[in-house]
Amino acid sequence: MTSHIMPTYNRLPVTFERGEGVWLLDEDNNRYLDALSGIAVCNLGHAHPAVHKAICTQSEKLLHTSNIYKIPNQERLADKLTEKSGMDNVFFCNSGAEANEAAIKLARKYGHEKGIENPAIIVMAKSFHGRTLATLSATGNSKIQQGFAPLVEGFVRVPYNDISAIKQALEHNKNIVAVLVEPIQGEGGINIPAADYLNQIRSLCDEHELLMMLDEIQSGIGRTGKFLAFQHNNIIPDVCTLAKALGNGVPIGACLARGKAAQLLTAGSHGSTFGGNPLACSAALAVLATLDEENLIEQAGQKGQVICAGFIEHLQGNPHIVDIRNKGLMIGIELDRPCADLVKLALQQRLLINVTNETTIRLLPPLIIDEQQIKLLVETLSTIITDYTKKTTQETLS
Repeated sequence: MTSHIMPTYNRLPVTFERGEGVWLLDEDNNRYLDALSGIAVCNLGHAHPAVHKAICTQSEKLLHTSNIYKIPNQERLADKLTEKSGMDNVFFCNSGAEANEAAIKLARKYGHEKGIENPAIIVMAKSFHGRTLATLSATGNSKIQQGFAPLVEGFVRVPYNDISAIKQALEHNKNIVAVLVEPIQGEGGINIPAADYLNQIRSLCDEHELLMMLDEIQSGIGRTGKFLAFQHNNIIPDVCTLAKALGNGVPIGACLARGKAAQLLTAGSHGSTFGGNPLACSAALAVLATLDEENLIEQAGQKGQVICAGFIEHLQGNPHIVDIRNKGLMIGIELDRPCADLVKLALQQRLLINVTNETTIRLLPPLIIDEQQIKLLVETLSTIITDYTKKTTQETLS
């Protein structure tokens, strides 16, 4: 049987028909524990009643109008996001890549207004910012860039979690106008920087009059135990990008700006046909309200600690575990070997996980996961990892 879909994904042999909270159900009604949340999208789980109600109610009224008219839901959502983030205003779009495109455009416009003809942005190795041509060029992964040259110029790449490398770049390039960084690298392997890393970047940006731009597309909307990950550091960036969990599955992205960055885009300088339409904003408003009403953000921090403690207990003594790390419900289990096969092994046990950066199991469970489901996740995956490391070690020795 052939498919007319472009083969851009290595799809797993399962089709899901519906979801219930942390569970996805396939065509035969088998239940799978979703420890990936559609890659940090469904923070409230699947078919959450508040999101369902908001979408249904709005769909009966109005799905879409052009942004040349006022959109009340959009204005309400912008108010909520700026209140929760400390930012000044918002540009709405449809995805994380589009939000990062807006951030890149803000940086370039900022540079041009300072008289810099070829403005440059510092970006990080092992980063991921999207698959459009500009965000692909900003991304620190040569594999996903292959075949798409020439890449967009204007990016200066340095190692992640290395302040001295940023300082050195600033000394050698006077065209740098911004730093674009993920508070926690998701695709790069759940890489968590030093506690003061973001604070030091903030200080450097202030010193050199640069825009500090944070990609919170994966780490935002409560996943780390704060509404936005930068709030752990008691700082505020100049630009912050959001998407993924903002709509709990309804596509929506947002580029938030503050201070000098908030005044750069004017009428006609940027736009989006579907960005911030009534339907998407109604879903996002329901998400924000539910996070508060159910106290899910604080719980995310607590649940992440419980999950990591469980893995440490179950996997202690396994010499092939390099590290178990987390910030809230962004969890990485790093092995000493490539472990992509674990995804299919877990699927056989009806557990949905992901492996990124070749050697790191990435877990992004819904914020609504409960104690019993946490126990099932930890015990099931620990057994799979233990069996896998034993088997692959024996194969290497034989």
